[in-house]
Amino acid sequence: MAYEFTVSGRIAKPVGEVFEAVVDPKQLSGYFTTGGAKGRLETGATVTWDFHDFPGAFPVEVVEVEKDRRIVLRWDAAEGDSPEMAQPAGYKTTVTMTFTPIEDGRTLVAITEEGWRETPAALKASFGNCEGWTGMLCALKVYLEHGIKLREGFYK
Repeated sequence: MAYEFTVSGRIAKPVGEVFEAVVDPKQLSGYFTTGGAKGRLETGATVTWDFHDFPGAFPVEVVEVEKDRRIVLRWDAAEGDSPEMAQPAGYKTTVTMTFTPIEDGRTLVAITEEGWRETPAALKASFGNCEGWTGMLCALKVYLEHGIKLREGFYK
């Protein structure tokens, strides 16, 4: 069985606002992609994300976008002892984000990444990405709810 994980969190904003903060590259660059995001997340697009803690911009394939409900992405798996030493591993993982409105007006965001190989290096890399997606959810929450850019200056 290939490795996978799911992280989730609740954001005190309506689903449309939360969804837009993920698909809009300007907003995504404000709280998550510390080196910037280029391209709106739309079905069939390939966008570029750059992170100060994971040097070098890299492509993200947008497999599916269902407005206010779901985003499916694919990107190269990278394996190594640290983000600075990670190298493309020759396969892709799939990231699925779901956005569920909650009766109290909040939005439940769940992020699953799957397709990691069953090797010690892939397991370690999946843990790193799990940490990254958890950080993304935390940064998204404080950005939308309080206007704070949590990751600003954190990595560089």
